Amino acid sequence: MKSWILPALLVAAVSPASAEEFAGAGRAVDGDSLFVGGREVRLFGIDAPEYRQTCRVNWSSWSCGSDAAAALRAMVDARQLTCSSRDRDVHGRTVASCRAGGVDLAAAMLEKGLAIALDNAPASYAALADHSKAQRAGIWGSEFDAPAVYRAANPRNSGARVVSATVPRPVVARSVPSGAFRICAEARAAGAAPMRRGQPGYNPQLDGDNDGIACEPYRRR
Repeated sequence: MKSWILPALLVAAVSPASAEEFAGAGRAVDGDSLFVGGREVRLFGIDAPEYRQTCRVNWSSWSCGSDAAAALRAMVDARQLTCSSRDRDVHGRTVASCRAGGVDLAAAMLEKGLAIALDNAPASYAALADHSKAQRAGIWGSEFDAPAVYRAANPRNSGARVVSATVPRPVVARSVPSGAFRICAEARAAGAAPMRRGQPGYNPQLDGDNDGIACEPYRRR
């Protein structure tokens, strides 16, 4: 695996925010940002691949950013979330720790190997990241640029970092069939990808272009 540089602290306080508890229906934007009700939130302590970011596996390109987004989407979309604010980032978003049904979302992303722990993360987050790295889970089984490095090199591909001035329109979640894979990484590990609509394990939420094929093969560079 290539060496990578842990980015400098991503979340920069521009105006300290008093601690605040808030709740609302969730909608994922990418692997570490989401809307809670009408509020744009950045998960505290982690950095996930950008939505358009790819990682490299055996000379192939893996859409790790969209898989990270799908993993967070599976945990939060159309669910009631409870959050505790920590700060505001340079984009004006609320930086918060959030839970869905008692599950710490940031910790879950680290456990799946789909995010890295930031310098300001609690020790428990760093331990989860180290465990995932040792298990080569998620992005740790690939070669990848730290998300901050990717954003610096691809500013136009980081649209999720732009704060929306309007409240997003409600998203109608597509139903997930019983027994469907939750993320493409699981389907690929089971040798089931790609999956066509109607086949066992097919999840419409993993069919981003709605062409009836979920978890399509890695795109060649």
